[in-house]
Amino acid sequence: MAYLFPSAEWVAAFKEAINNNEAYRKSAAKWEGDFYFIVKGKGLEKPFVMYLDLWHGECREAHVVEDMSEKTPEFIIEGDIEVYKQIFDKKLDPIRALVSRKLKLKGNLGKIMRSVKATLDLVNSAASVPTEYPEGA
Repeated sequence: MAYLFPSAEWVAAFKEAINNNEAYRKSAAKWEGDFYFIVKGKGLEKPFVMYLDLWHGECREAHVVEDMSEKTPEFIIEGDIEVYKQIFDKKLDPIRALVSRKLKLKGNLGKIMRSVKATLDLVNSAASVPTEYPEGA
């Protein structure tokens, strides 16, 4: 079964994939930080926002966000659905996407740059989720 990206079901499968990824558990053992990931673009009626609370190699919380004032995450990453798709398909490096501003970042890029292996392992978790995209994406 494939999960539609973005959707609540995909976010739940992503959380499970993160928590089952031993490589991520090790590479992110010292990571503390939470995120809003904002997805915009073709095939979406409105921007989709998901929250991830990543703590010492584990995803403690992951859900769809209706009201962005509910949390004040350390990082906000925003991008077009096509950019996320390229990253999940491993056609675009996530760090390169941040540095080139294909993904917009609010937060400390230096902290992310010090955790490149954890970032790549997080992307591998996303890539492991069977994913389908809206028409036009």
